[in-house]
Amino acid sequence: MLDSTRNGRPRAGNTAAGRARAGLLVVGSFVLLLYVIEFINTLLFRSLNGTFGLRPRSLDGILDILTFPLLHANLAHLFSNTLPLIIFGFLVLLSGRRVFFTTLALSWLASGVVVWLIGGFNITVGASGLVFGLFAFLLVRGFVNRNWWQILLSVVLFLTYGGILFGMLPTVAGFVSWQAHLGGAIGGVLSALLLSVPRTGTPHTGR
Repeated sequence: MLDSTRNGRPRAGNTAAGRARAGLLVVGSFVLLLYVIEFINTLLFRSLNGTFGLRPRSLDGILDILTFPLLHANLAHLFSNTLPLIIFGFLVLLSGRRVFFTTLALSWLASGVVVWLIGGFNITVGASGLVFGLFAFLLVRGFVNRNWWQILLSVVLFLTYGGILFGMLPTVAGFVSWQAHLGGAIGGVLSALLLSVPRTGTPHTGR
């Protein structure tokens, strides 16, 4: 077993401040990567979107599931995803990197699968599916864990950002991929269920 303390004090990474710094570093690095890709894509006249964007119901499109959240239609599209990614990603990372990467992976995969199965005929790009996945995880987690602090956070987030949930409805603007949003949210809920914290207590025995 490794000692998590040094001179009787918790290591920096195990403190709330340490987790917060690590969270900002991880989320910030991911967002920075998106901007680097956006810059390269702009220089290439957005040819990356045609090559690595998600094409529904095509065999090549299966591999595009791995790449489409990294691309965006334009800089404004990336701007619209930046702040939610930072806020939701940071809040999820406060629970640990395993929780964050599991939620991100399931949101990524579920978003891509739903778009591939029921998406329209247009190429889909953008990290909004990840935004919806992280948001859905934060909304559901507290109720799954029966944790009042997490429930309180979910209520605050819902009152602040709950309007984005309309983005999962087919009635939104035609250029918005509601399928990606819906799939991402499904992935976030699955992550909350998968990572649920079991309640402690004395088990009941039958007579």
